[in-house]
Amino acid sequence: MKLKIIASIVLTLSIAASMLTGCGLQSRSAVQPEKKEITVGVTPGSSDQIMEIVTQEAAKQGLTVHVKTFSDYITPDQALANGDIDLNSFQHQPFLDAFNEKNGTQLISIGKTYLAPLALYSHTYKSAADIPDGAAIAIPNDPSNGGRALQLLQKQGWIQLAPDKSATKVTVQDIVANPKHLHIIELEAAQLPRSLDDTDAAVINAGYAISAGLNSKRDSIAVEDNTSPYVNIIAARPEDKDNPAYLKFVKAFQSDAVKQYINEHFAGELEPAW
Repeated sequence: MKLKIIASIVLTLSIAASMLTGCGLQSRSAVQPEKKEITVGVTPGSSDQIMEIVTQEAAKQGLTVHVKTFSDYITPDQALANGDIDLNSFQHQPFLDAFNEKNGTQLISIGKTYLAPLALYSHTYKSAADIPDGAAIAIPNDPSNGGRALQLLQKQGWIQLAPDKSATKVTVQDIVANPKHLHIIELEAAQLPRSLDDTDAAVINAGYAISAGLNSKRDSIAVEDNTSPYVNIIAARPEDKDNPAYLKFVKAFQSDAVKQYINEHFAGELEPAW
């Protein structure tokens, strides 16, 4: 009798163990279905326009892309970090690095898009050589684009920056010489095109310049050349770096159709970087 009882207990435990193991295997082997819809954050201008073509290419691969347009450069990364959007496409790597450092986030790049050259514009002067001593020059007030603008002013020979400071981290405090006595005014990037009526010149990001009807090749008096490291990227949360839907979006962006659209509609303004 005791042997029968012991055998029964062993059998019961074996069955229970098998059920638990089976459930565990089923849980571990369960694969989340690939997302069919994603939301991507952009800013006005070229990012917004190009995204129309990207969404068409993504649709051919069975991926629906919802585009959310933000009016500034900070909110898209905040929304991505908070999980309010899936990806964003509007910034270069140094800008993302600065955002991560300031906010304690770890957003990453999962693909390159294009170079959007930063340029100096003026409603008053026809060339950089005409800019007078004491001129008021507006630049972006965010860390990476501000430093990028200062690099452009230094290239004109108007200022000198501390040589021991990283090019992506220089600020107006790192100006060690200002022979033209420039008055440098830091403004939100979106305000820079409007500032042209009140300043002698302004360094404007490509997206906002295009939105304002400005062409860096036609209208600028100084522009970054193709040695610039500021290539735009597609940003994601680190845990999503291998998400199949997101990689599908990158493939759609880096398609021949999108490259052709950029070359046809933004010649001299944007350069595909894939």
